[in-house]
Amino acid sequence: MSFLIRSYRHEDAQAVMEIINDFILHTSHNYDYEPKKLDEVEKLFEEKTKDGYPILVGEVDNEVVGYATFGRFRAKPGYDKTIEHSIYLNKKAQSKGMGTAMMRQLIDIVEKDGYHVMIAGMDSENAGSYQFHERLGFREVARFSEVGYKFGKWLNLVFMQLILKSEN
Repeated sequence: MSFLIRSYRHEDAQAVMEIINDFILHTSHNYDYEPKKLDEVEKLFEEKTKDGYPILVGEVDNEVVGYATFGRFRAKPGYDKTIEHSIYLNKKAQSKGMGTAMMRQLIDIVEKDGYHVMIAGMDSENAGSYQFHERLGFREVARFSEVGYKFGKWLNLVFMQLILKSEN
């Protein structure tokens, strides 16, 4: 599969919203309950851009099929060298190499920006994400039992981390 990875543009918001909402409505991979509205996605991504966080978009045949970004891990200044990322791909793009390529680009950006640790948080039943992150060098560092609730059942949250080769 041939794909393009590029920076997010405002006109991508609709497609990104549809990707996010599919995960919200049909999986426990995202612990939100309510679908996002277009203006919410636009505002969130405008804030990320304003704060200097990159947003990568994956395209196949001129269709947005995924995105990856990162942001603050926690608000206190002692965490300033740690970030948490998000990556979502629709079914068309999964298991085709795009996610790996997007994450490698994101990791390069994170390292150049001087961050030290990258965090991935995922539902414990999301084996695909777990294995994906392991292949990229992430290691499990925490497992929180029954901290989420969705679709009538308690969910367990897994944190994985990648210690980076940052320039700072």
